[in-house]
Amino acid sequence: MVRVEGGEVEMGASPEGFAYDNERPRHTVELDPFLIDRAPVTNAAYTEFIRDTGAEPPMYWEPDGEGGWIRAAMGRNDPVDPAEPVVHVSWHEADAFARWAGKRLPTEFEWEAAARGADKERANLDQLAFGCARVGAYADAPSDCGAIHMLGDVWEWTSSDFLAYPGFEAFPYKEYSEVFFGDTYKVLRGGAWATRRHVARTTFRNWDLPQRRQIFAGLRCAKETE
Repeated sequence: MVRVEGGEVEMGASPEGFAYDNERPRHTVELDPFLIDRAPVTNAAYTEFIRDTGAEPPMYWEPDGEGGWIRAAMGRNDPVDPAEPVVHVSWHEADAFARWAGKRLPTEFEWEAAARGADKERANLDQLAFGCARVGAYADAPSDCGAIHMLGDVWEWTSSDFLAYPGFEAFPYKEYSEVFFGDTYKVLRGGAWATRRHVARTTFRNWDLPQRRQIFAGLRCAKETE
């Protein structure tokens, strides 16, 4: 894990340039120092969680008959690569993994603070790989705190409900974001391998129902500093 310093942190998109309405306005949030996983949770770690708890495997995983797993998706049957980020897990499953690991899911503000300095030009985006890169493939482009793969590969679940920022104004119409605000949806951050590079940024907020697994969603964990 890597340490992220607390204090007053600016969150959200600036007034200039393109951003979705739910990323604005930019505002200040007070954060305590915290630790966050340097990389997303891998298939190897999630396999250990399944073995230890009897949890359901991620969507599209099937037993290979020899104690391992095959991912049957998008017309392909491939062995699950232990070094790739786990994908297709629900928020409930991500939360259960974090608690099993003695950690928790980060808030979306913690996630954004940890992602500062991440470079979308050195990230697995734009559908080019048609899947996740192995963890460490972009270790030469960490965020300011030293975390890697903050952009691309998998959307990462956070503990946060999808809520409006203070002073929110709907654009271009109320139904784009506003109708989803509340405690029904959870926030995901970071983008996935299928996300277009020109919209990928550390302020980008995605949201989904906590029981859904079909989005390219994974996780990384956080915890308080000792």
